[in-house]
Amino acid sequence: MREQVHKPWNLILPVAGALSIIIAWQFLLPWAGVPSFIVPTPVEIGRIFAKESALLWTNFWPTVYEAVMGFLLGNAVAVLLANIFVYNRYIQAAYFPVILFLNTIPILALAPVIILIFGLGVMPKIIIAAVICFFPTLVNMIRGLESVSSNEIELFRVLSASKLETLWKLRLPRALPFLFSSLRISSATAVIGAVVGEWIGSDKGLGAMIIQATFNYQSGRLYAAITLCSCLAILLFLLVVAVERLVLRYER
Repeated sequence: MREQVHKPWNLILPVAGALSIIIAWQFLLPWAGVPSFIVPTPVEIGRIFAKESALLWTNFWPTVYEAVMGFLLGNAVAVLLANIFVYNRYIQAAYFPVILFLNTIPILALAPVIILIFGLGVMPKIIIAAVICFFPTLVNMIRGLESVSSNEIELFRVLSASKLETLWKLRLPRALPFLFSSLRISSATAVIGAVVGEWIGSDKGLGAMIIQATFNYQSGRLYAAITLCSCLAILLFLLVVAVERLVLRYER
């Protein structure tokens, strides 16, 4: 039997693991002779945060906006389309293979096309973030809506429930665990989509900052921007987890 981790350790162990990696990074890399212009230490990255905080936060907020809006747009469209597919098999048979084909196109190849169509403003970054969130949520939502048994569907028919009532009281509650599983993934991929969009065409945002720091050999600024991207993804993930607990507790 797998040993259970007690609740106090659920917080202590991740923090201890992260600290051990940071300490090893701080002392072992310089000891191994890795130059700071390639991999700066955590202390040097901290100095960049203190020295260039205004620049970092100025580029942080555009990425936050693009990632959050892309997250909401991509998942909302995925949930809506999943419901249409479940209730109309002909539409699903016609368009799901097309969506599957579009999903095989790498986002780095698709991003220039989106920017070419929508220009260099904020909208293409939001769309890129939405596209990268869309497919996992669509697939999981379809699975969740279809997870009800035929006996349960028949019971709702006997009780003269409408399709809307069946959706609201049976299919959606069953689909919630599937939906939140995909939302956890999307919380990180939305940040990736926003950063990729800024790589292709932008002069602000963490993605643009990463590209500029790379070409100018500013490793401290590069790692500081990457750290902010990671923190943003973690923050969105924790927000999704908090909402999931509230919603599932309400459902129960």
